[in-house]
Amino acid sequence: YAFYKSSLLQCCVLDGLIFTCYVFMWCCNINTLQQLIIYTWNMLCTIFSTFYLFLLFQVIKVYNEDNTSRAVEVPSDITARDICQLFVLKNHCIDDHSWTLFEHISHLGIERTIEDHESVMEVLSGWAIDTECRLYFRKNFAKYEFFRKPLAFFPDHMVSISSETNGAVDHSLLIQTFLNSSTCPEIHGHLHAKEQSRKSWKKFYFVLRRSGLYFSNKGTSKEPRHLQFIADFSDSDVYTVLSAKKLHGAPTDCGFCVKVPSARDLKLLCADDEQTRTCWITAMRLLKYGMELYQNFIQPHQKQKASPMRSISENSLVAMDFSGQKSRVIENPSEALSVAVEEGLSWRRKSCHRLSSHGSPSTSQSSVSSIALHLAQSWFHGKLSRDEAQRLITQQGLIDGVFLLRDSQSNPKTFVLSLCHMQRIKHFQILPVDDEGELFHSLDDGHTRFSDLIQLVEFYQLNRGVLPCKLKHHCARITL
Repeated sequence: YAFYKSSLLQCCVLDGLIFTCYVFMWCCNINTLQQLIIYTWNMLCTIFSTFYLFLLFQVIKVYNEDNTSRAVEVPSDITARDICQLFVLKNHCIDDHSWTLFEHISHLGIERTIEDHESVMEVLSGWAIDTECRLYFRKNFAKYEFFRKPLAFFPDHMVSISSETNGAVDHSLLIQTFLNSSTCPEIHGHLHAKEQSRKSWKKFYFVLRRSGLYFSNKGTSKEPRHLQFIADFSDSDVYTVLSAKKLHGAPTDCGFCVKVPSARDLKLLCADDEQTRTCWITAMRLLKYGMELYQNFIQPHQKQKASPMRSISENSLVAMDFSGQKSRVIENPSEALSVAVEEGLSWRRKSCHRLSSHGSPSTSQSSVSSIALHLAQSWFHGKLSRDEAQRLITQQGLIDGVFLLRDSQSNPKTFVLSLCHMQRIKHFQILPVDDEGELFHSLDDGHTRFSDLIQLVEFYQLNRGVLPCKLKHHCARITL
């Protein structure tokens, strides 16, 4: 809108200048006319140079999770990845390739991941002038996780592949089939759909194919005469619906929608659980972008391979025992767990020794040191409520190992570990343990004790212990 308004204004200025030239050609002498021509030429150069710079650069505003914002001037051809790299450098963040730009449409209560290759200006051009839309910058650990673990994103009962044998889905070929332009796995299952111009929701059997999204008007029939067309993803985008139950009266909060940029109507859908919603949204992203998503995924890793730094995968790590004269690999899982517990106790004793050697005479000073240590960590979020913790982890990606630590609201002076596993968020109480006047932290009723929360986090990043999975990705907030 600003572009067209500016262009119209400049055209009016040009017309006025040309008209002035004609008037002076009739009314003035030659010298005055020459001066006018020079003046007009300078004005035209100024206008066109300003117009050219307007086309090359734009000022955009990007928001953070705490709603702080920052305006930056960027080239008009900038991509979402470029903007993420810009903020990573400006804020001195660790670039773990999870930083993401989101499109947030407030009045509709929806948002989506802007893919790394997308032009940001094209996204902004689709916003209406009378709506409140924002760009958000935050982490999304699940953005490309389906390339690493397709089984977690595509349950067998929701996927059909024409080449599968005995009804079993070959997950090693599943992603390749999505990326192949001539084929596509069929995603099917029940979803709740909101009927247009009505407040009610109705359950239908949906089918996602290369040609688009359909629902069956006769049970689970996939016959062409029973399938009703819903959307084609060549010109549509899939969004996550925020607070679906509150805003739209959906059966669950696992809502999503299909939106055509030129249309105001949303095709609102709702899944029964998070895994089902994730499957549909991921399949629609793959269907729309295909190989472009894969290129976005491998590009950062190709840069890493060019560096001499060795890459160590989690599967290449093994439990080792260094207590004897020679080190050995621990094969027995029970023995590995007992060694991990002993290692935790060893860390505690070393920490106590370090504190005493630095002249810490009392338990109170030791506990104060512990508090000061974890407050500075990006994984600690202070007085964050349970609901806010769940919202933050959900925003940053429901994959195994995403976690944060916070103060407990129900039990003062204790802490809570919030951890995602199997796309569900679990909360574990970190209890204080008093051992002969010394205060420690424990997740397992005192069997493994730590003098501060940093040691606890570092231990469970290496050892699962009593947790369902290791701590892998911590939720972080930054100020833009």
